[in-house]
Amino acid sequence: MSLGINRAFSNLRHKVNESLHLVESLPGKIKNEVQQETHAAQSFLRQSGESLSSLYASRTGISTALHPLSFLNRRTPPPPPDKQFDGHLVGAGGRTFPPNTPLSNVPAVTPRNGVTNNETLIYVNGIRTDVGGQVSSLQAIADASGSRVVGVHNATESSAADILQSLGDKLDVGNNPAVDTLADTVYNELRAGRSPHLLAHSQGAIITSRALTDVKNRLMAEDGMSRQDAERLMSNIKVETFGGASRRFPDGPQYVHYVNRNDGVPQAFGL
Repeated sequence: MSLGINRAFSNLRHKVNESLHLVESLPGKIKNEVQQETHAAQSFLRQSGESLSSLYASRTGISTALHPLSFLNRRTPPPPPDKQFDGHLVGAGGRTFPPNTPLSNVPAVTPRNGVTNNETLIYVNGIRTDVGGQVSSLQAIADASGSRVVGVHNATESSAADILQSLGDKLDVGNNPAVDTLADTVYNELRAGRSPHLLAHSQGAIITSRALTDVKNRLMAEDGMSRQDAERLMSNIKVETFGGASRRFPDGPQYVHYVNRNDGVPQAFGL
C-alpha cells in the first residue's frame, strides 16, 4: 500500500510542478489563486513523505471517533471504480438515487439505537471514498448523532485525480456532479422552508463551499434576492466540516469547523 501511495504522490508532485509552469499564462486573480494553492501543495507533499501510509488512511474516514475502522486495519483489495455514482444521493442499505431525487424520497440511514431527533443530516465525503466507504461513515454519523443521514456522493478515481479535482473546485473550474447535487438539494430545501444541516469531510468541504456559493448566486439571480436577503435566508443552513480542505466559505450559513492541528490537509489547504 505504501508503494502505491508513494507512486500516487510522486505523480501528483509532477502535476503540481506542471501547474506552476502554467501559472505565468493565467491572468490576475486566477494566477494568484493557483500560485497559492500549488505552492501549498508542494509544501504539503514535501512534509508528508515521512508517513504517507498513515496520512492516506486518515483521509478516508470522517474521524477516528466516528469511523474507527480505518484503512490501516483493513487488508481489502482496491474498490472498483464508482464514477457511475458521482453526485448520487446515498441512503439506507447503500442504495443510490439519481441527483434530481427529492431529499424526502431518499430513505435515510438511521441510528442502530433509534432516531432521537428530527434532523436529517446531509453528508459529503472526501477523497478516496467509494459508495461502500461512505455508507460506513453515514452509519457512524447516524449512531453518534441520533439523526437520520443521507449522503451526497463524491466519487473517487485515484488519489492524484481526486486531489486535482479538489484544486479545480477551489478555482471554481470544471464540472463536479457532487457540487451540483448538493447545490440543488440545499436550494430546494431552503425554498421549501426547511433548514439543511450539512456535514463535510476533507474535499467535501471544498464541494460544500462551492455548492453554497452557487446557492447564493441562484437566490440572487433566479429569485431576485439582494445579497443581504440571500444571506439572511442562508442563515438557516448549518454546516460542520471535519479536516476541511477549503479556506473560504460564503457568508450566511452557521459554520463549525473541526481541525486536528496534526492533520496536514486542513493546515495546508483549509482554514
